[in-house]
Amino acid sequence: MNILFTGVGRRIELLQAFRSAALALDKDLKLYGADLSGTAPALAYCDHTRQVAGMREPSYIPDLLEICKADHIDLLIPTIDTDLLILSQNRDAFEKLGTRVLISSPEMIRLCRDKSLTSAFFVKCGLHAPMPATDWREYSGGFPAFIKPRDGSSSINAFRIDSPEELRLYAQRIKDYVIQPFVDGTEYTIDIFCDWDGEPISIVPRERVQVRAGEVLKTRIFLDQTMIQESRCLCKAFKPCGPLTVQLIRDAQGTDWYIEINPRFGGGAPLSMKAGARSAEAILKLLSGENVSYYTDIADGAVYSRFDQSVCIEEGQNKIRGVIFDLDDTLYSEKEYVRSGYKAVSEYLCGEYEDRLWQYFMAGKPAISELLKDLGRETEKAAVLDVYRNHRPKIHLYDGAAELLRTLRQRGIKIGLLTDGRPQGQRNKIDALGLQPLVDDIIITDELGGSQFRKPVDIAFRILQYRWRLPAGDIVYVADNPTKDFQAPQQIGIKSVFFANTDGIYSLQENSNYQYTLSSLRELPDLL
Repeated sequence: MNILFTGVGRRIELLQAFRSAALALDKDLKLYGADLSGTAPALAYCDHTRQVAGMREPSYIPDLLEICKADHIDLLIPTIDTDLLILSQNRDAFEKLGTRVLISSPEMIRLCRDKSLTSAFFVKCGLHAPMPATDWREYSGGFPAFIKPRDGSSSINAFRIDSPEELRLYAQRIKDYVIQPFVDGTEYTIDIFCDWDGEPISIVPRERVQVRAGEVLKTRIFLDQTMIQESRCLCKAFKPCGPLTVQLIRDAQGTDWYIEINPRFGGGAPLSMKAGARSAEAILKLLSGENVSYYTDIADGAVYSRFDQSVCIEEGQNKIRGVIFDLDDTLYSEKEYVRSGYKAVSEYLCGEYEDRLWQYFMAGKPAISELLKDLGRETEKAAVLDVYRNHRPKIHLYDGAAELLRTLRQRGIKIGLLTDGRPQGQRNKIDALGLQPLVDDIIITDELGGSQFRKPVDIAFRILQYRWRLPAGDIVYVADNPTKDFQAPQQIGIKSVFFANTDGIYSLQENSNYQYTLSSLRELPDLL
């Protein structure tokens, strides 16, 4: 599954929720992030990054359509208010390419963007809402009052007003505004998630205990049945596709005053997911054509507090004291290993099948399965695969690789080897290459507890950093596969060095989540 997030910005928690969901469901998921500047911190948590025009530029939608077509995007998820309407208006163009857009109808988007329409909608649903005025001279709702942009978000230019004079001054300052009576009470957010047809899958009210610039810092799950029932009324009228974030204030008399709807994942939505509203998991199931039942196992009363964390976008210069190497196609040719395995299989089958297997491989076909099918020996597949995976390979380090490792050791630099794969097969490669005495530490991720520890999981990198007692910025990681190799080290702060191996199986894949590029391993000492 390929999912593209637009305006990905700081939505790291949201991306992590999708990672966790894919792991729990055993789904193969690739996350794409679209960004104007290429410096958004959440891009470090994406498998692929794509640069796009500004959301107000004419080429924005064509850029996204081209990305969805080229990258076979299954689902596009917007994360900020400013591109909701244009994406909703162009939903059919994306769906013609096979890309769903997790977005509600244009009519509902317009309703949410215009605060005066939003209040009227709440009242139409039988709910309470402070009714707005759009001209300060016509406002008669009393003081204190609240003034904010008619299509604003994130509490930008939203102010409490305590007198007619303040109202006049702020009305001159804000270009297109609404004024509402100020409601005093406890603020709540309701995270709602619905299926494609607007049927609720989860409804989670939570108290906004602490807020900064409209973004919740601390929240408490509060499964109030009145709010949940009121949310069902909203969904019935709204028919949201996917997420809906609703804000309200409960006054001292217990009346709920609804003030805002955002038809997207709110910044705090991952907190409801952690409490049991597994929206990311629901999305992956819906994409697979599965039915999803309403989530009832929510951790009522759970309290979550959020914090900021930095991600390095551009590296400075500092002394390198540790180098971690990938194995396959970084220190030796994986194609050489494949040929070695095909030779072992050919000998096992008592035939001259090595070239035939190689032809299947170069054509992108499952070589062993194809050969056994041709030979009518498909029942032997398990035994043949075992021969391939556990054979003693005849492989060699790339020219200069052994000298490079010795040079690094002479400089006093720690050397690590970090590789994915079945342990026995990877150990056989390491023995055949004579790597054991040339490096300080070897980690085969599957030996940590199975394939779920493979890259881009960061645990193996953290283990090496802990063993070496080095700051992440003093370590570099050298690898050849842009698809999975560089996400984890960049998140930790380890420098990323891409070995653009023209002979490699994966090196020609696109990605920008690395800082440096080598065309030859011999260049590494100069880089360090």
